[in-house]
Amino acid sequence: MSTASYDYGMWIVAGFNIGLFLFFVLSFLAPKGRAEWRSMGVVAAFLVALFSEMYGFPLTIYLLTAWLGDAYPALDPFSHKLGHLWVVVLGGSTLAWAFVMGLSLALMLAGYELLSKGWRQVHGVRGHLVTDGLYAYVRHPQYTGLFLLIAGFLVQWPTLITVLMAPVLTYAYVRLARREESAMYARFGETYTHYAQSRPSFFPPMREWVRFLFTPVPEYKQLGGEQWKDS
Repeated sequence: MSTASYDYGMWIVAGFNIGLFLFFVLSFLAPKGRAEWRSMGVVAAFLVALFSEMYGFPLTIYLLTAWLGDAYPALDPFSHKLGHLWVVVLGGSTLAWAFVMGLSLALMLAGYELLSKGWRQVHGVRGHLVTDGLYAYVRHPQYTGLFLLIAGFLVQWPTLITVLMAPVLTYAYVRLARREESAMYARFGETYTHYAQSRPSFFPPMREWVRFLFTPVPEYKQLGGEQWKDS
């Protein structure tokens, strides 16, 4: 009698997670124009593909077990623990599982922090140019947060579809950032040109990452339509 488990078919859980993470990303990125909604569509497709395999139907595992047969390095491939492919690659131990989950959680929490802080800064100045806080390190910290979130998902639960989609998603937001910068150059002129020349687009130098991730959100005051940072 087989004791192999099958920890999938949980479509309600899959749908809940798709809705939860999509709501979270929509709330912080707040797409407006057609280009932003098109890029958000790629994010939505990524989340659907990810959680459909994570909880619904493990297509990648079916394909890998069919291809590798007895050479597949897991005796119980359809248990949820061994659905984490990096856990399988690292030997399938509890220590490997803890490492994969810890790394993915760290990446996702860092992504959440950047998305949240970036949103608070952008909405704190209400249309004015932001150059402090997270924006003192990179020009598009919210997209940095999104990239870290996606990286966390790929560490936790890589699938054939999401691995193929990740570069497409990254390209979509790099292209969107360039479109946004064209508007910023037109609106703020030399001020933005000077700022852009002194800051990277998405990733600060390695020596600045700790300060970047833990930098506080500046507090802004408003008077007569002008915004400034509280000292």
